[in-house]
Amino acid sequence: MSSPGAPANSRNRAALWLIAAAQFMVIMDTSIIGVALPKMQGDLGFTQGNLSWVFNAYVVAFGGLLLLGGRLSDLFGARKLFSTGWAILAVGSLTAGLAGNVTVELVGRAVQGAGAALIAPAALTLLMMLFGHDPKELTRAFALYGAAAPAGGTAGVFLGGAITEYISWPWVFYINIPVAVIALLATPKVMPAAGRRSGRVDVIGALTVTLGLAAAVYAIVRAPEAGWASAQTLLVLAAAVLLLVVFVAIQSKRDEPLMRLAIFRAPNLAGANVAQLLLAGAWIPMWFFLNLYLQQVLGLGAFPSGAALLPMTVAIMLIMITTAPKLIAKFGPKPLIVAGLFILAAGLFWLSFARPDGNFWVDVLPASLVAAIGMAVAFIPSLGTAISSARPEEGGLASGIVNTSYQVGSALGLAAMTAVAASYGADKLGDTGSLTEGFSAAFVGAAAIAVVGGLLAAVMLRTPKPTAAEVDAASEPATV
Repeated sequence: MSSPGAPANSRNRAALWLIAAAQFMVIMDTSIIGVALPKMQGDLGFTQGNLSWVFNAYVVAFGGLLLLGGRLSDLFGARKLFSTGWAILAVGSLTAGLAGNVTVELVGRAVQGAGAALIAPAALTLLMMLFGHDPKELTRAFALYGAAAPAGGTAGVFLGGAITEYISWPWVFYINIPVAVIALLATPKVMPAAGRRSGRVDVIGALTVTLGLAAAVYAIVRAPEAGWASAQTLLVLAAAVLLLVVFVAIQSKRDEPLMRLAIFRAPNLAGANVAQLLLAGAWIPMWFFLNLYLQQVLGLGAFPSGAALLPMTVAIMLIMITTAPKLIAKFGPKPLIVAGLFILAAGLFWLSFARPDGNFWVDVLPASLVAAIGMAVAFIPSLGTAISSARPEEGGLASGIVNTSYQVGSALGLAAMTAVAASYGADKLGDTGSLTEGFSAAFVGAAAIAVVGGLLAAVMLRTPKPTAAEVDAASEPATV
């Protein structure tokens, strides 16, 4: 008999830890490069303006292909797609580590993103297959899964600092390879099999949505240099809008679309995805520019910079695992999503007061902890609402949509705040005053994104009463 709060059997526990490891690695691959960016910039020839593409190449491929990954998971089985994603991630990691120039580095990062786009929706589908029958177990499974994201963020920053400082930056990519091998060996033994379903893959839809997102991010990142009103910026933005409109038109006419538009009629699904999109749009720029502030303004090395962000992410993990499930059961998801986004905005606005001659204890730690509380409070309920709102047979699609929302928000939020920061002086390397002013502008912009997210969540989300099972789940320790 399983212990209280534990999944039904040891195989399910092993599967859940592997699913959490997948989330851990997918998020770690976005954060591990943060501390290594200055070294990569010097070795590969990135400019301050295009440096964010080390991040964006990953998240654009990730976000753009997630819907395809969710559809493939539903058609061919989540377990098979989970394994395939790990194999592709390993290939991309090897390419990124061996890169000797900007182009090869970005190709490797994009391949990593493609692998993650298969892993993430398959992992959530497998989680629902294993625990979706029991709301109590599902709440706890989501707690561990949700906590794996900040754990990956912490490990990425911390390991990225240690690896960059004491080994070399290519190892921030090579570290994925042994993990991928372990996942490939373990998946057939612990993950449930799912039969294939008949259907077709909307390749044109996948191409249009991926190219549309990539064009939008590229236009925003390039706008400070090319000019917001320049022909280049306007044409690329117009192309992005056209591609995304074509994508929606294709989905509305296909018998077997990549994304069934009617899924958004499910109560709260649209609102929860908007919350995830804007949560990421505020959070990821904070992480990116806080890394740069610590190194380029405060002068911390790679390892101390990674260690400086450890308190923030430990706070997120503790809140997600120990507190969030109880709060969800007591208040329901909507109040937590709204409150979390506003708390995140407060922390970001506080960070905007960072000084060129500041220090970690005054200018970073307290504000980052406030932001961490907001992130932890909003993330689990918005993710759970987005997944549980869909029909069970569309679990892969719902997983793909919510992951897409988060990654698109990450890419567009970072692209927009990179443009804002550059316009306020963040492109002036060596000038700590200008750098700080640029980073502060980005923090204010990210705070505005979080405020908009909180307002939209308040308007769009309904407030269902917690079920008796959810109340029971909250009364027991949230261990998995």
